[in-house]
Amino acid sequence: MLAIGGFFLGAVIGALRARSLGGKPADLAQYALATGLFLGVIGLFAQILLLRSGI
Repeated sequence: MLAIGGFFLGAVIGALRARSLGGKPADLAQYALATGLFLGVIGLFAQILLLRSGI
């Protein structure tokens, strides 16, 4: 769940950042995907660490 949540949160943050920089729709999609993947991977590692630690 952390990976999915991280991806969606990153996508929203990336799209908002691209919009604030005056990006076109392709820029919004690229920023959303890149930031979403980054936070999704971070969330995946956090989830693995939590599961392995037994919390």
